[in-house]
This record gives sequence, structure tokens and C-alpha cells, in this order.
Amino acid sequence: MISDRMPKFIDHDARRTMTVEVFFDFICPWCLIGKRNLEAAITRFTGLQPDVRVEVLWRSHQLLPYTPLGGMPYQAFYLDRLGSHEAVAARRAQVRRAGIAAGIEFAFERIDVLPNTAAAHDLVAYAASRGGEAQRARLIERLFSAYFMEGQDIGDGRVLERLGIECGLEQQALVEHLAEARRTADPTGYRLHADSEHIGGVPHFVFDASATLSGAYPPGAILEAMMLAVSSECRAP
Repeated sequence: MISDRMPKFIDHDARRTMTVEVFFDFICPWCLIGKRNLEAAITRFTGLQPDVRVEVLWRSHQLLPYTPLGGMPYQAFYLDRLGSHEAVAARRAQVRRAGIAAGIEFAFERIDVLPNTAAAHDLVAYAASRGGEAQRARLIERLFSAYFMEGQDIGDGRVLERLGIECGLEQQALVEHLAEARRTADPTGYRLHADSEHIGGVPHFVFDASATLSGAYPPGAILEAMMLAVSSECRAP
């Protein structure tokens, strides 16, 4: 199993660094909305605080860790979870409105499978071990879009292989990693995330290990939390 811990790289940027930890899961549409809102907030923040470099650290968290490895029927799952077609439609309308505000067009009707996300999270950690945080971020974005816009089953190893190659991973090493990951996977589909055991829901943001936000807050609220974290650091003895 590949660790979520990042390899150490030499950083010659002399600016102060703010870390933003983002706990997320691929089956959560609010996490994609939160990702977009964070990106907008960072753009505004760097304009206000050019001497502060923002480092985003992605932390895996499975919302439904005991989903069967082959996944579950997506539409039936949400109908059972919410109780009626009307309730499902209302929830999706709410998410779609928030998505449009963040520049996202969800295609829930294209999704057939609610996947177990353990393999997707493991692939993201593997990508980071090969190409650092930029590689991780690129694959995270691609996995989100594959699932929510294209309806792809991101619990399927063949889909993960193809998406990994799209994002620049070397094919033979990737195939070998995916095969080994399948061989050693917990048969329940659970993947231990020690960093996220204390997290009750996602998206969850931690700014410089101090200020926190839980939920898909708008860019302005995220910016406010970032500014608060910076001011707290400046006041620290």
C-alpha cells in the first residue's frame, strides 16, 4: 500500500508557506464543489498575500469504506438512502445549483455504479510518490471529472489504469502497481487513513493546522479562514 505521506523535495521558494489540508472522497459532489471554491479562494488570497505561498495537501477519506469492491447500483442506493424519487430529485437540484455557481455541471444521470473508492485513493497516493503534489492534484481532478461528468466507474481497475496513463503515469509500472494493490486490498474494501480518523465528514479543510472549515463553503468564507490563519501566525510569539 502506498503511503499518503509525500516525499521530501528541496524547495527554494523563500516565501512563507501556508498549508491547506483537504480531506475528501471521490463520491462526494460537495468535495468537487469545495475543490473549485478553494481554487477560487487561493487565487484571491495570492493577490492579497503575495508573500505567502499556498501548499494544498490532499488527504484521503472514505465516506463509505465498506462499499463492496465491485460497487453498488448508484441510482438504487440514493433512492434507498433518501426514501423517494422526489427526495433524490430535490437533493440533486440543490447540488446542481451549488455546482453551477462553482462552474461544474454534474451528470448524475450518467452514473451507474457507486464505487468503492479505496483503489482510487491508493492510485492518487501512488501518483504522488511518482510525481509529487502536482501529479496528485492532476489525477484527483481527472478522477472527479471521470466520475461526476462522464459516469465512469472509478472503482474499476481498467478505468483507473486508463485515467492514470492519461495523467502521465508510466504504463508498465502502473499496471504492476494496480495488480499488487488488488492482491493486497482489504476484501471489505476498507482502506485505513490514519490522518482522517478524526474527520466526521468531507470536504474538511485545515488551514495551517489551526483554522478549520467543514463543508463546501463559498470562496469568500474559505478566503476568510485563510486570512485568519495568516493573521494568527503573524501574532504568534
